[in-house]
Amino acid sequence: MNSIEITVATDGNTTVETKGFSGAACREASQWIERALGNRVSEQLTSDFHAATETGIQHRQSHGGHD
Repeated sequence: MNSIEITVATDGNTTVETKGFSGAACREASQWIERALGNRVSEQLTSDFHAATETGIQHRQSHGGHD
C-alpha cells in the first residue's frame, strides 16, 4: 500500500516520507505537498529509489520551519 507521511517538528521543520512507490513515482505523488510546504532544504533518497523495480521506496524531504 502506498502512503505519504508528513511529520511536523516543534520547530516547524517538516519531513515528507513516501512509502510503497516505485522509482520517481514518489516524487510525482508528493509534488503537491512539496509546493505547499515551500522550499526544500534537503532530500534523502534510499537505494531503493534508484532500483525502480523495487517497492518500499522511501523518499524523505526536509523543509525549513517558518519563523
